[in-house]
Amino acid sequence: MSDEIIQFGLYVPPHPHPLLAPDANPGYKRLREAYDQCKDRIEKSDADIIIVYSTTWPSIIGHQFQANPNSEWVHVDDDFHYMGSMPYSFTMDSEFAARCVEKAESRGLQARTVNYDAFPIDTGSITALSLLNPDNRIPSTIVSSNMYANRSETIVLGKSIRDALIETGKKAVVVVVSSLSNRMFTEPIDPIDDRIHSQKDDDWNRKILEFFEGGRLEDLSQLSREIHGQIRVQKVVAYKPAWWMASTMGQHNNYTGEVLAYEALHGSGGAVIQLTPSHGSMGDKEFDEDDVEYYHGDRDVLDKGGTP
Repeated sequence: MSDEIIQFGLYVPPHPHPLLAPDANPGYKRLREAYDQCKDRIEKSDADIIIVYSTTWPSIIGHQFQANPNSEWVHVDDDFHYMGSMPYSFTMDSEFAARCVEKAESRGLQARTVNYDAFPIDTGSITALSLLNPDNRIPSTIVSSNMYANRSETIVLGKSIRDALIETGKKAVVVVVSSLSNRMFTEPIDPIDDRIHSQKDDDWNRKILEFFEGGRLEDLSQLSREIHGQIRVQKVVAYKPAWWMASTMGQHNNYTGEVLAYEALHGSGGAVIQLTPSHGSMGDKEFDEDDVEYYHGDRDVLDKGGTP
């Protein structure tokens, strides 16, 4: 694994319960323990950087990369403010974030770095980095999830980040911060009574986990539209993370998958999953979605400066 550009990938939930209230429910505790396992694995890896793609950091125009060398503030979650404050202090790799922007722009994307004090980092990123990299042993960068980006744009974004890793020679752990199903209870609940919102959500969550556990990342990416249609969650949560994760890590099924925990978080499905590059494969794949290298806009409508 020491020779891999991507040491491994993690898929973790965005909700703050494992960070702020791990003892309120046995499931929250199991998620916290799974985070702790992943923290230990990151520390033992050869990773030079942690790259976080967070579905709770939406962007509207283009793609943003957190580049403040010391991003420090106190955050309170919009939905779970009663759980308390979330102080944070993160070390970001400004140079790598800038390199990602360069590579994204070279592939036709609009991108920029964010580098100013008191920028409001999102709950999911704070939870993930606080638990996975609590001592800032490894610098990070956080990537926004563009609300309107289609599959082509998201795939190209992942490839741009991979370009930056190859050029800089850095080895990374990539972290996707996202729910599985995302239907949550609309009224307060006793944490001890937390459960997946519906049986259908639970069934589809477990189907997704089967793909992860089988290391079938590209299959999951290809089927993500169908999954989105079944569990009816926002597209920024449902299929963009799979597209981005596959294009950043490598668009194939040669992974060893491990589901460390799967639990309810206020009705939503939260899982801690690890994918590690391997040399095995699930066999022949029949992919329906096209691959893309450069982004030219929806239906190729972007003006790239050529002669009309």
